[in-house]
Order: sequence, then structure tokens, then C-alpha cells
Amino acid sequence: MALGSTAVRAGIVVTGTEVLTGRVSDRNGPWLAEQLRLVGVDVGRVVVVGDRADDLVAALHHLMADHDLVITSGGLGPTADDLTARVVADVQGRPSRLDPDLERRIGVVVEALMARRRWKSDPEALAAGTRKQATVPEGAFVLEPVGTAPGLVVLPVEGRIGPPVVVLPGPPSELRGMWPAALAAPAVVELLARTTPLQQDTIRLWGTLEADLAASLRRIEAKLGDLEVSTCLRDGELEIVTRFAPAVRDRVDLLRQTILDDFGSTVFSTDGSTVDDVVAEALTARGWTVATAESCTGGLLGARLTARPGSSGYVVGTVVGYANDVKTSLLGVPAATLQAHGAVSEEVATALAEGARTVLGADVGIGVTGIAGPGGGTQDKPVGTVELAVVSPTGRRTRRLSLPGDRDLVRLRSVVTALHELRLLLTREHR
Repeated sequence: MALGSTAVRAGIVVTGTEVLTGRVSDRNGPWLAEQLRLVGVDVGRVVVVGDRADDLVAALHHLMADHDLVITSGGLGPTADDLTARVVADVQGRPSRLDPDLERRIGVVVEALMARRRWKSDPEALAAGTRKQATVPEGAFVLEPVGTAPGLVVLPVEGRIGPPVVVLPGPPSELRGMWPAALAAPAVVELLARTTPLQQDTIRLWGTLEADLAASLRRIEAKLGDLEVSTCLRDGELEIVTRFAPAVRDRVDLLRQTILDDFGSTVFSTDGSTVDDVVAEALTARGWTVATAESCTGGLLGARLTARPGSSGYVVGTVVGYANDVKTSLLGVPAATLQAHGAVSEEVATALAEGARTVLGADVGIGVTGIAGPGGGTQDKPVGTVELAVVSPTGRRTRRLSLPGDRDLVRLRSVVTALHELRLLLTREHR
């Protein structure tokens, strides 16, 4: 892995049975990994453990053995299953002590929160929870609470060798709000003084097979050396990401040029931009607006288009025409077209796109209709059949999809493909 002279590696422990079991998605591990990269720290491993002391102890020892810094998220609340502060104290050989000043500061935060939300609680239970959160490892560097839980930077007790452990809260807003203070902690500042900035390069393609990319990379493998190259196929997009120190920029340039030479027609981003970014920029550059008429995707395409800040400048709206009578009454799809071709057809998708343009007054209309399953398929139109149409003042694109997977996957892939069809229409007409 060509990360040059980077001397600092970090391990991350994400705690919480709700994360381990998938009830809650981990948003902290990936975010921390990217923030650490920005300050020149390489992340070696991200480990997820449940709310069990033994598992957390094992994970900490595992990461502390070969990392210069360990970061935990979660387990700092007032309830019995919040174990992280105590466990980290034990692992670092430090007794836990109640910090009266910290208890007082947390108490002020808790009282303000209770008053703001008009909550009522048993005063003794509230006080006990506050005391628990203010019980911290002796000698720890305290990071002031963003919510009610303080963060900590805990060094091993004198005479014991090991890395510092940064203990952060689980709620992403609290963790992110506390991150600048964590970076400013003396033990972390000392570590960061040893780092070399890490850069990241991202290229995204649409329509290229992983096998074809692999063949291209094998051709230049010897020249890339130990450059870290990761590829990911997600929802039809092929993403190539490299992390590297500035000293090996020439290898990254070789990789980029090879991809552009071999797959230039399918590359849609060379600067980390997403398809959403490319579409937004193309619509803005033209001064065009877009509207969608959706059947099987149920408004998911409209939601994706409006998820980006500033989308009100180019998104007019979405009509979910799920039932056929809605397609005809609200979007003007001719009943004869539905009768002759069926709701899932190129003709109806095109009529939906035209209807979105007309009814909502947009420059570009997108129509989506299909069979997401698990039922409703036929021999001619099995589950996963989706028809897309994108219509603009100067052209149109239509596409029929045969998508594998369950209902959620069919709908998701339909949305991503519709965005790329919109991108292709906008960017190719603009040339």
C-alpha cells in the first residue's frame, strides 16, 4: 500500500448491539475514516462490537497491538449498557472516578434539555445517570459534551505501553461536533505531528464491467507497485479509489490515464463528483428544469433529485402515477396507449415523461414504469422489467431494463439508471 512515510495508523471500534445486528447503520466508522485520512492518518481496521464488556475489551486489545491510535464511538450514555468509558479505563489501567465539576456541567446540559423538550423524569434517576456519565478514567483528557455525554482521551497508566484511546459518543451529530476538540487534544496533536497528508483520487464509470477493468489494471500492475487501488461495483457504477502520499502521484497519474484511454466513453467523473452532482451541474449550466412522473419507483427518483442542496433551482416536482387512472387523469397518458401497450411499455414511459413536462412546466421530463415485484410479472414482462424515458426540448432517451433482485433493489437500480439516462441526455446534447 503506497502511503509513503505516513507513520500513524488508527483503529476504530464502533459499539452498540443495534449497529452489530443491523438495526442501525454505522455512520460513524466511515465518517471517522475519511476525517482521519484528511489529517494524514491511515485507518487499519474498523471493528463493530455489541454492548458486551468482554467483546469490547477484546476489540481494544486487538487494535491496540498494532495501531498508534484507537477511537471508539458509542456507549457513553446514562444506561447500564453504556460501558465504553469504564472498559477503556480498565484496559488503560486507570481507575474510574467521579468528576464533580464535570457532573455539574453535565447537569446543566441535562436540565436545559429537559426544559426545552418539556420532559419529566424521576430526579434520582436523572442524577444517577448524570453521575454515571461524569465518572471517567482518572487522568483522562475530557472533551466537553455536545449532547450530554463527554468524550475522553485516555492514555495508558504510567509504566504501561499502548496508544491513546479517543472515546467519542455514538450519535453522529454529537461525534462530529466533538471531532475538532478531539483533534486538538494534546496526545492527538503529538501523533498528528508525525503524519504525511494522504490524498485520495476517485474515478467513476457507468457501463464498464469489472472484468474489463481488471484486465487493464493487470497490464500496468508492475508499474503501480504497492499503490492501494480499491474498486467497488455499486448499483451499476464502477468506482476506483486510490489513497496515496504525494510522493507516488506519478503512479496515480498512470492509473488515471490508463482508465481514460481504455474506458473514456464510460467515465462520468474524475474528481469525485457523483452522478447527482453531474446532473445538477448540467441542468444548471443549461438553465433547464426537470420533473418526474413515477410509477414503480413511487417518488424515489424525485427524492433523490431533491436530496442535493440547491435542487430547488432545477427540480420542479414529482407526480407519482401509480394507478392507471392517475396516469391518465393527472399526467395525460392516453387510455388507448395503456390499452394497446400496457402500463409497462416504452410508449407509456414516454407519455409519462411528456406528461411531467407539460403538467409541471419543466424543460425535461422523466418517466418510470415497471414491475418491482415480488408479484405482477408475466412471461413477456417478468418481475424486474422497467421502462424509462427522458424527454427534453431537443431529444429523448428510452431504455428497457431487466433487473435482478428484490423489490427494493429493482426500485433502487431504476432510480440510478434514470439519473444516468438523464446525465447522458444532458451531457451528450451539450457537446
